Amino acid sequence: MARTLDRCQLIERSIQKKYRKELWTPFVTAVKRYQLIQPGDRIAVCISGGKDSMLLAKLMQQLKRVTEIPFEVEYLVMDPGYMPENRRRIEENAALLRIPVRIFESNVFQVANGAEKNPCYLCARMRRGFLYDQARALGCNKIALGHHFNDVIETTVMAMFYGAQLQGMMPKLHSANFPGMELIRPLYCVHEDDIIAWRNYNGLEFLQCACKFTEHAAQEIHASKRLEVKRLLRDLRRNNPDIEKCVFNSIHAVNLDTFPAYKTRGVEHSFLERYDECGNEES
Repeated sequence: MARTLDRCQLIERSIQKKYRKELWTPFVTAVKRYQLIQPGDRIAVCISGGKDSMLLAKLMQQLKRVTEIPFEVEYLVMDPGYMPENRRRIEENAALLRIPVRIFESNVFQVANGAEKNPCYLCARMRRGFLYDQARALGCNKIALGHHFNDVIETTVMAMFYGAQLQGMMPKLHSANFPGMELIRPLYCVHEDDIIAWRNYNGLEFLQCACKFTEHAAQEIHASKRLEVKRLLRDLRRNNPDIEKCVFNSIHAVNLDTFPAYKTRGVEHSFLERYDECGNEES
């Protein structure tokens, strides 16, 4: 007689079966390709309550069950000042998905919402600092964030169009302010559309951005540069379905010999430094 699965088991099964190619395979690919997890790691999976971080938590949970790499995981939720209903939603989803979260509180929203300029930037910076601090207190050496493939693409395009620089989003980084700590992005190769499809298939409801600032500034959100880039890429995809894949591959195949200037480790360099010795010729 077939065993009846409960809802959490069905959700887990959907990751391994129905969405294996879209979610599980690119997740494992990123972990291996970028060497995101090492034996002995203790990783704090940072959960905001949105679809991306909740999926990341489930993927990390399932990876720990099947991998031969010995590592530990903590599931960390920072309450930066959520409305009661939003915090309750996170707690209910964590219980449904059987994610044993640790919740700690901070005043990030209060401070960021009082800023005259760039409250979202300040909020993100403060949240990350609090997360690093809590993760380190739990004995973790890494934090895992839910940035996905589309975040990588959009960040790259935004940097070029609005920041006047060619700059990507790295799959992992050493922390500058917390020595010995690293940030990893295991969803680096997972597409947002596939995360949305998984969420909808399972009838899950996660938080969007839940801060008080955005609740009263919908127009500013819709006018944000990231949404502009999302729309642009969506329009370009109509004529070139591989446009995002091309951007992604391009940041893995940078040819410095074709750039008049570049920066590495904070130091700016010019092609003139090596122009005569390279022997480049017009083609």
